[in-house]
Amino acid sequence: MFRNSKFSTFLLLLLTYLANYRTESTNFDQEYAKEILSSAQQEKDWLVSIRRKIHENPELAFQEFNTSALIRSKLDELGIFYEYPFAKTGLVAQIGSGSRPVVALRADMDALPLQELVEWDHKSKLDGLMHGCGHDAHTTMLLGAAKLLHRRKHKLKGTVRLLFQPGEEGGAGASHMIKEGALGGAEAIFGMHVDFTNPTGSISSVPGPILAAVSFFEAKIVGKGGHGAAPHHSIDPVVAASYTILALQQLISREVDPLHSQVLSITYVRAGTALNVIPSSVELGGTLRSLTTKGLHRLQQRVKEVIEGQAGILRCTAHVDMKEEKFPPYPACFNDEGLHEHVERVGSLLLGAENVKKGKKVMAGEDFAFYQEVIPGEIFNIGIRNEAIGAVHSPHSPYFFLDEDVLPIGAAVHAAVAEIYLRNHSHF
Repeated sequence: MFRNSKFSTFLLLLLTYLANYRTESTNFDQEYAKEILSSAQQEKDWLVSIRRKIHENPELAFQEFNTSALIRSKLDELGIFYEYPFAKTGLVAQIGSGSRPVVALRADMDALPLQELVEWDHKSKLDGLMHGCGHDAHTTMLLGAAKLLHRRKHKLKGTVRLLFQPGEEGGAGASHMIKEGALGGAEAIFGMHVDFTNPTGSISSVPGPILAAVSFFEAKIVGKGGHGAAPHHSIDPVVAASYTILALQQLISREVDPLHSQVLSITYVRAGTALNVIPSSVELGGTLRSLTTKGLHRLQQRVKEVIEGQAGILRCTAHVDMKEEKFPPYPACFNDEGLHEHVERVGSLLLGAENVKKGKKVMAGEDFAFYQEVIPGEIFNIGIRNEAIGAVHSPHSPYFFLDEDVLPIGAAVHAAVAEIYLRNHSHF
């Protein structure tokens, strides 16, 4: 009886302590959310000016010299330590104690070979180049997070590494950053991408596979040219190419589990130009995609086998190039479940649960996947859709436009994701 009474008293005290702890923790989190969002909003003009300067002066993969110089100048003004260069034009800033735990945030810097067709005061000043995928916003939001985190550096329970990365658009810049040590001792990494399908002020993601493994290929089927009136004197590569294209379409429908997402698209065919001449060769090419990296590797192998085999059946020869030097294959993005839940919790805290949405898997590629092959990672989307200003077009469109209200929101989310991660994983 005495033991039961003592135990009951102890249990009551424990429950009271836990209830008070939860209340204090909730109050602290709410105050933190208000503070970080307020601080970020105060920097909106600063963020907008940076984003517009980057947008007006787009640079392609591994040519981001002016963008990199601008970032470094802002970090110098803020007194934030950084290392440079990584992957030719990239850099890594570091904020915090320098000790573990270490978490990384990443933004890409490169633009697209695209002519901007949006008429506004800050459109691209360079013909044929455009920030048509939002990397100018990614870079700006990470700079904003750097400023917010630097103000709170003495409160950080660990270290944040901020990766400003070149060459995402086909250059596999992430793989070069990794090889040159950009991750340092990071145990987790977060990335953020703008999303034209969701409204500004919302985020979305999914755990597990989210973006495809991607590669490209080109093939040349060689026969023997001749006059169209005497096809028996030729070895017709057009017929061989036709059979080849049809055979390639069977790889997905007949060799892949219907529950495994894969894509094979032939995107061009080039042959002769004369109406009465059978050409000596046909060129074709396209892209391969799979929600698993293993699936992409198998698809690459089968594409080569099918093209060479079909050409041989019709007495032609084939040369297949997977374009790995110019367009390195990207692995699939796979979001760590624990990090995904962390982003959802932080997003709910800052933006409200109603603005944390379930994301969609898509067959686009992202070189953030290279980081996820080394350490756990989470890439999530942040909404930029605003119909009133025309922010409704998809990335890689010449009409792509974004709502600049996203800039302080993204900066705050980036900063909070990192700071709360360190708080939750600190051993002190």
